[in-house]
Amino acid sequence: MISRHWKGIAKNEMSDSYMEHLKKDTFPKLAKIKGFIRSSILGRKVARGTEFLIITEWESLEAIKAFAGEEAETAVVPQVVQEMMIDYDRKATHYEVMMNYE
Repeated sequence: MISRHWKGIAKNEMSDSYMEHLKKDTFPKLAKIKGFIRSSILGRKVARGTEFLIITEWESLEAIKAFAGEEAETAVVPQVVQEMMIDYDRKATHYEVMMNYE
């Protein structure tokens, strides 16, 4: 299993809109991809806005490529999201999930 991490800082006035975009647009699209497992939104207020860490979990690198393209680490940031952000990662970071404990 692979955990994909991406960070961006949203303008304060765009934080709710960004979460709504994830909920209504991005996450439903991800759910249709074979090999997608789950997603999480983490956030915190920072001086310049709201920093978001988006974590998605996938069965394989091939499943991630179905979302991100052949260059799996390339961040997928639609124009509408770019306009909500002050700054954002151009690359996602992937981690192999070594263990889950619940």
